[in-house]
Order: sequence, then structure tokens, then C-alpha cells
Amino acid sequence: MVAVRYVALIALVVWLGGMIVLGLLVAPSTFRVLQNHEAAAGRVLAGAVFGEILRQFYILAYACGGLILSSLIIMKLVGPPPRAFPVRAAIVVLMLTLAFYAGVPVSRGIAQIQSQVAGAMNQLPESDPRRVRFDRLHATSTTLMTVNIVLGLVLLYWYARE
Repeated sequence: MVAVRYVALIALVVWLGGMIVLGLLVAPSTFRVLQNHEAAAGRVLAGAVFGEILRQFYILAYACGGLILSSLIIMKLVGPPPRAFPVRAAIVVLMLTLAFYAGVPVSRGIAQIQSQVAGAMNQLPESDPRRVRFDRLHATSTTLMTVNIVLGLVLLYWYARE
């Protein structure tokens, strides 16, 4: 039982830590460094690089979420169920749902808009429908990841208390 709990905890730490590192270090650093070379082209390249990093990360997130959920179910079936099992399982399912939504339709929407624009998105007029939609999708993606970080911290707190 300890091994199953350990697997869940490691998966949670990888997922949660990944989200925090992406938001606080990878995104700002990627855009800062690549924009310094050639502002417009560097911003486009930074978006492409970070977009690819996010695509790879979402695959990792789905695997981590699956491991956490599987571990919770195994712990429920084999031993005494984890405290607040239904709530914890619901949080993991919600986190997976949010990650899937951000990783598939939102990311695809962003990629589709980027393929229609020759330069950096911020060079379009603020009233351009493509920029408006891009900004909305970007804000949605950021919000979904922020919510997942908060939910991940709630789960981590539960694990730390046990």
C-alpha cells in the first residue's frame, strides 16, 4: 500500500512541479531570451518553442493524472480507502478534464490562429478578431493551469497530512 501511495505522490509532485516550473520559469525565460534576438521573429519562435513544450507536458500530465487516479482506486479497493476518497478522486478527474481541455481544444485553437498570422500576435491591431480570439484562448489556458495548480496543492496538502 505504501508503494501505491508513493507512486501517486510522485506523480502529483511531477505534475504540480511541472506546472509551476512552466509558468514561473520556462515561459518567461523562453520569451525573454528569444525576443532579444529579433523582437517579432523571436516572439513567434518563442511561442512555437513553448507551444511544443506544452504539448509534451500535457502528455506527461495525462499520465500523471492517470497514475494518481489509478492509485487512489487501488488504495480504495485493497485497503482502507484514503480519507475523503470521493472528493480526492473528483479533484483528480477535474484536473485531468481541465488539462485535457487546455491541451486539446484550447491548444489547437491557439495553433490554428498562429498558422493564420504571419508575424507576432501582438503586432495585430487589438481589435483584430484573430488577436481577440488568441488573447481569450491564452487567458483560458493560463486560468486552467492556475486552477490545476491550486487543485494540485490541495491534493498535496492531503498527502502531507497523512
